[in-house]
Amino acid sequence: MQVEVWSDVVCPWCYIGKRRLESALEQFPHRDSVEVVWRSFELDPSVPEGQTHPTLPALAAKYGTDVESMRANMARVEQVAADEGLEYHLADAVSGNTLLAHELLHLAAEHGKRNELKERLLHAYFEEGRPVFDVDSLVPFAVEAGLDEAEVRAALADRRYLAAVRQDGATAQALGATGVPFFVVDRKYGAAGAQPAELLLQILARAWADANPLVTVPAADGCTDDSCAV
Repeated sequence: MQVEVWSDVVCPWCYIGKRRLESALEQFPHRDSVEVVWRSFELDPSVPEGQTHPTLPALAAKYGTDVESMRANMARVEQVAADEGLEYHLADAVSGNTLLAHELLHLAAEHGKRNELKERLLHAYFEEGRPVFDVDSLVPFAVEAGLDEAEVRAALADRRYLAAVRQDGATAQALGATGVPFFVVDRKYGAAGAQPAELLLQILARAWADANPLVTVPAADGCTDDSCAV
């Protein structure tokens, strides 16, 4: 069974959603048969590559509110994150274009390291306050995840995974995603947002039952719940 997750590495709800999916999988009896595939989704591709800006005032302006109200909203998200064991510092964050990070995740996938790199980038950005927007910032995380530095720099320089990132975005749009995280199980069940672990577990169970239906043979003699005829 395959679980695809569209997300961005600077989306606070995506890290929360990742933890909730992990919690659901821990409770799922067939978790060893589940493949989790991380798909690319750029929250704001309009940001020019190479430019960064403080997140707090930018979000306040985007949503037409004042900085202190946005700070309060961020504090509420930080509390939700804390409930999942995550320590956020959203008001101090900077934002930028995440295209290179998504391209790097596709390289990691070819080496079986996408899960490791995904976690490393999310942890670096949200819990360590480190940038994930340029080559020099991304390389150390890639090396920590087990990738070769020279290959990383070459892949990001020639943009060999740009088409793959664009394809992920197009697929998300075709499936009806308007935001992230966006979970899709076996291309049959979809769930938008950082859904509770309990709901994700229900989706996993339903998808498993669909893919592995019970096969019965014709009934033979037996007892019912309230009688047993001779």
